[in-house]
Amino acid sequence: MRRFAAERTRKLLFSSLGFASSYSSSPSSNPISAAAAAAAAMASTTSPPVTYESINPKVKKCEYAVRGEIVTQAQRLQQELQENPGSHPFDEILYCNIGNPQSLGQQPVTFFREVLSLCNHPAILDRDETHGLFSSDAISRAWEILDLIPGRATGAYSHSQGVKGLREAIAAGITARDGFPAKADDIFLTDGASPAVHMMMQLLIRSEQDGILCPIPQYPLYSASIALHGGSLVPYYLDEATGWGLEIFEVKRQLEDARSKGIIVRALVVINPGNPTGQVLSEANQREIVEFCKKEGLVLLADEVYQENIYVENKQFNSFKKISRMMGYDEELSLVSFQSVSKGYYGECGKRGGYMEVIGFTPDVREQIYKVASVNLCSNIPGQILASLVMNPPKVGDESYESFIAEKEGILQSLARRAQALEDAFNSLEGVTCNKAEGAMYLFPRLRLPQKAIDAAKSVNTAPDGFYARRLLEATGIVVVPGSGFGQVPGTWHIRCTILPPEDKIPAIISRLKAFHETFMNEFRD
Repeated sequence: MRRFAAERTRKLLFSSLGFASSYSSSPSSNPISAAAAAAAAMASTTSPPVTYESINPKVKKCEYAVRGEIVTQAQRLQQELQENPGSHPFDEILYCNIGNPQSLGQQPVTFFREVLSLCNHPAILDRDETHGLFSSDAISRAWEILDLIPGRATGAYSHSQGVKGLREAIAAGITARDGFPAKADDIFLTDGASPAVHMMMQLLIRSEQDGILCPIPQYPLYSASIALHGGSLVPYYLDEATGWGLEIFEVKRQLEDARSKGIIVRALVVINPGNPTGQVLSEANQREIVEFCKKEGLVLLADEVYQENIYVENKQFNSFKKISRMMGYDEELSLVSFQSVSKGYYGECGKRGGYMEVIGFTPDVREQIYKVASVNLCSNIPGQILASLVMNPPKVGDESYESFIAEKEGILQSLARRAQALEDAFNSLEGVTCNKAEGAMYLFPRLRLPQKAIDAAKSVNTAPDGFYARRLLEATGIVVVPGSGFGQVPGTWHIRCTILPPEDKIPAIISRLKAFHETFMNEFRD
């Protein structure tokens, strides 16, 4: 009876795989039958169907330090503080590890949230009391947006590139920003910038022989997505001594080295303003980059999500789209620009809105990009609405304009003050140097640690900056990210710290940081 049952199981297995016609009852006479029998035997064991050893090796290779081991430990400490107040030498965890402004107390921009609320619940637009609660331009903008959405259904799927009218609004915003026309058909709305990056990696990477030039230090999204899609990261090092400068000769050297090893380099990633390094590229430097990509046949992947975060008077943001148009390039340069509602002064990370502008690709390639976008059906509609608002905020004469400008400038000016205070604090520490944060939301100070500290880190199989970050967390509750998670020149050590904690908490953070660092250096002094 058991033999009959086993035989029937094998037949059913082959039938489900489409091999019924070639089935043989003798495993030894049929290699397919033998393989299926072996599979059935494996399935009958008590081991789980998925183990660490059996998962995709690309997933195991992927790392994302921003939410890595230090953050996991911070979450454990936070739980302990909740369950047992006073159990640690601090009373709260300060997450300086990730650019998540609203989690640290930044308030949403009123106009954006008013419009979003009205779009999400259109029924209240017709109520008299709505005019007493919402600004008139928020109400009119909500009507405009709803009229762009088929059936005014914000809970329905949209076109896979995003609602056409919202893409047209974003294209108008890009045109106003750059002074050169943009087209709605070039815009792909996404759930933040990250899915857009993944989409381009899917498109470009065919095997490990395909390489992507990435800055080091870099935002770990890039190394992670390259690993997940099976490609090779080709590093080019930013020059810390010149304020994290991007030197074309260094990029060219790394390109030639990769090609000599048989790597087919497909694209160059540029993050401007820089993450984690905070530098803002000059127009002359951007022109060099555009010319280099054009000459070498590389796709330029421009991460521009911090375009509103500029803190120095002698620098301004210029998109690579604008620079390439100023140089006379139209469709001759393959360029993908990424933008997000998560950063800037708006900080709407949880709303997951963003887009990529895709230019310089042939129609058949664009069809494939659209196909990949279609697999995900569409990005979320509130995120699409926010992306259109970010690129088209209130204008002079609108009822909300003055309050909007006050909110925007208040946030950006506060970020600039916080950046300066933390920069000064890091530079006051023994063995620490920190370049100026010209933009973005981070500082990336260099740590020159005593040899005893490096040896102590090695004894617990941890990178020295990871060892420092863990000790900082356990002593102060401050969460930073080890520089080793972003990549760095070998033999150097850094941490990334956001500038996002509330301004009134910055002095206490600096005080804790200084006290910890002095104790740490004394403990491990050579």
